[in-house]
Amino acid sequence: MPYTVDLRSVQAPLKERYKTDPASALVVTAAGSVASDLADPRHCTVAPTEYPSVMIRSGLHPAAGGAGDTPCSGDILAAALAICEESTLRSVAANMGVELESVHVDVRIHWDFRGTMGVDRDVPVGATGIEMRTEVKVKDGVDPERAKRLLASAERYCSTLQTLRHGVEVSTDFSLA
Repeated sequence: MPYTVDLRSVQAPLKERYKTDPASALVVTAAGSVASDLADPRHCTVAPTEYPSVMIRSGLHPAAGGAGDTPCSGDILAAALAICEESTLRSVAANMGVELESVHVDVRIHWDFRGTMGVDRDVPVGATGIEMRTEVKVKDGVDPERAKRLLASAERYCSTLQTLRHGVEVSTDFSLA
């Protein structure tokens, strides 16, 4: 399966611009709330700022009293990590000229809702652990060492994975209008 996009050609001018003008590499991704029924405390809707027509209906996890009919923020966080890992793996493979036969990324995030629900103040609010399993099958004939470099590069350059591993400062501003 030859690649349908020459990613190196697409990325080359971007890399050159980022080298000569580092400020051009600074990007902000964003999302925000979309007006929805405020009488329903179990659901909300958000949209990525750059893609306002892509509305994501979400809500509380059933372990927090949610209806169980929409993904919760944890499901979406797991999906974001899986998206980043697979897209990074695919782009690294394309740039290395390694043809893939299959890719499967499975992300599991563990939670202890006693913290979230305020049942036990000694239990942290938030995830207690994340497991990600990535299975890749490359086409026959790919050098095993090259395939290992592919996996190592995909792990290294998955920005969502690295953000979760190393953390980032988060500023907040809560206010009453």
